[in-house]
This record gives sequence, C-alpha cells and structure tokens, in this order.
Amino acid sequence: MTLFDENVPLPPARRRVSRTTLAGIWALAVAMVVLLVLTFLPTDYVIQRPGPVYDTLGTAEAADGTDVPLISVEGAETFPTEGTLDLLTVQVVGNRDRTPTWLELATAWFDPRRAVLPIDAVFPAGQTTDERNQQSAAMMVDSQKEATAAALSELGYDIAPIISVHSLVDESAAEGILQEGDVVVSAEGEPVADAEDLRAIVNAGGGAPVEIAIERDGEPMTVEVTPKEVDVDGDATWLLGITLLTDYDFPFDVTIQLDNVGGPSAGMMFALGIMDTLTEEELTGGDSFAGTGTISGSGDVGPIGGIRQKMWGALEAGAQWFLAPVENCDEVVDNVPGGLRVFAIDTLDDALDALEAVRTDGDLDALPACTS
Repeated sequence: MTLFDENVPLPPARRRVSRTTLAGIWALAVAMVVLLVLTFLPTDYVIQRPGPVYDTLGTAEAADGTDVPLISVEGAETFPTEGTLDLLTVQVVGNRDRTPTWLELATAWFDPRRAVLPIDAVFPAGQTTDERNQQSAAMMVDSQKEATAAALSELGYDIAPIISVHSLVDESAAEGILQEGDVVVSAEGEPVADAEDLRAIVNAGGGAPVEIAIERDGEPMTVEVTPKEVDVDGDATWLLGITLLTDYDFPFDVTIQLDNVGGPSAGMMFALGIMDTLTEEELTGGDSFAGTGTISGSGDVGPIGGIRQKMWGALEAGAQWFLAPVENCDEVVDNVPGGLRVFAIDTLDDALDALEAVRTDGDLDALPACTS
C-alpha cells in the first residue's frame, strides 16, 4: 500500500488543448503567413492621394530654394490682392519599379481621400518614368500658355494663336511636304486656330487632298497633303500624320513659377490668378477658393483626373469654395467632403461668375452645380 503525505503538493494535471483553440491558433498562424506574403507580393495598382496645394496668388519655391511669386508679370501694371486661388495636385504612391503592397491597397480602399488605380492607367505600358515626367512637364508648359491666352483674352487683349508643326509621325501623309516649324495659317481656305480646327477640316473632305496655307521661315506658301485613313478606337478617321504646337505672341511677359508639378490640370486656376493679378478689383473678395481644370486659349474648361483627391486637398487647405469642371460632375456627386461647396464650371466665364456671386453675396443657388 502506497502512502501519500497530504502536505506534499501533487504536480498539476496536463490540460488538453481544445479543438477550437487549436483551430484558432492555426488560423492565426496562416493569417500571419498570408499577411507576410502579401506584404512582399507585387501588385498591378498604384494609389492616388491629395498632393501639395499652391495658391496662385501666393509664392512658390524656386530652384535655388528662395520664395518667388507664383505668377509674375513684367510690362503691365499689377495689383495686390487678398484671398486664395488654390490649385490642387495629386500624388501617386507607387510606380513600375515599386508598387504598393496589398496591405497598403487594402488600407486605401477604405480611405475616401485615396483611390486605387490600375498601374496602366497612370503609367502606360512601354513608357518609362522619365518619359512620363517629360510629357507631364510639356503639358504643364502648354497649360501655362493656354491659361495666359485665356486670361488676357478675357481682359480684352487681342491674342491670336500661332499653330505650328511640332513633329511628323512615322509614315506620315505629310512626309516630304510639311516640315517641323511650319506655321499653319489655314486649310481649304478656312482659318486654323487649333488642332481641332484642322482635324475637322481634314475629315470633312473624306480623304480628298487638303490645301494648306503655311509660313516657312517667314515665307508664305501653299502645300497639298492627301490624308491617310486610320482606325482610331474602332472609328475610321483621316489624318495628316502631324502633331501641332500652339503658341502665342503676348503683349507682355507672364511668368508662372512652379517646379516639380506637371500636367495640364492647373490651367483654369492659372488663368484666374493671372486675371486677379492684373485686375484692380479683388476677384476673390478675400475668400478662399480652390479648383482644377484644363483650359484652352479660348477659355473652355476641360476635365482632369483625381477630382476626389483634389476636393479633399482643397478642404484640408482651408478652401470654402471649389470650382470643378462640369465634365467631372459624375465623380463629384456623392463624393463632396463636408464643409466644401462645389460649382460646376464649363468656361472661364463660369468661374468668374462663381467668384462674383460669392464676392457680392449673390444667389449661389442660381450657379451651375453637380447634381445626380
């Protein structure tokens, strides 16, 4: 018979782990492994988020690190102003060399300030980052010219566009006929103010030879080009195989200082900033406006990308009013951050009407807005 000392503690009995607890441990381990894999697994997406905000009536940092007026004018009288006319930018997280992780994408899906886009929508296949940056910088330069032309035309200056041949595509219909630098004056006897004018005239002929009046090295001459039929997105169209560049001869110098920002989407805000700089009356009335949109020399406002991120950027910068291209209204509806009022803008005149209504306490409900 075995005797036990009742004062000696017995070793604790081993507890069996329940199947539920064991399953939970395995599930957690698998989740951690999956999370680790997703952290390093490449993706095919990038993330858009609000970028820096720049006041066109304020200053910007120059290449040497000093602050200079974002818009400066030489050769014409300028006037001080108050309020803000903010242009918005969008930052892209990721590129073809380094895409966001799946964890970053999952976080972005639930953040209204950010958007997840296929990488091909931002970085076209076959285009390097340097090529994209160069293209973006060129579009920024063009937008500044168009904004200046629109602003000065609105102020009553006679601004005539100068349309020239920038380049010829491979196997161009105009090869050996037109040259880089040729200034296009008219086609089939009709004035050419932009690429759309020339495209419409060419297609109206249905493939017939087009007579084009040009200036080459200052000498007027007439050439004839037979367009080629090309399929564009399933539609047949007639093309000369040239790209055109629009320039202007301004009565004075307008300089826009904005480094490290590309694309054409700041055009409308540039135009408003130029007008406010050259106008004795304050266009903003001291209020804070923000906006976005491309602009043509004739004052037409066009759509842009990243409108939702730009609205959030405007709100965070303290803007009360937002000018949005009417063609972006489908993205604006149901996505306006609280505290921001959005006006739908189709032309530079629409933007000026919105500024005047706010400045004079006018009927804001009578202004165009984005509705469902």
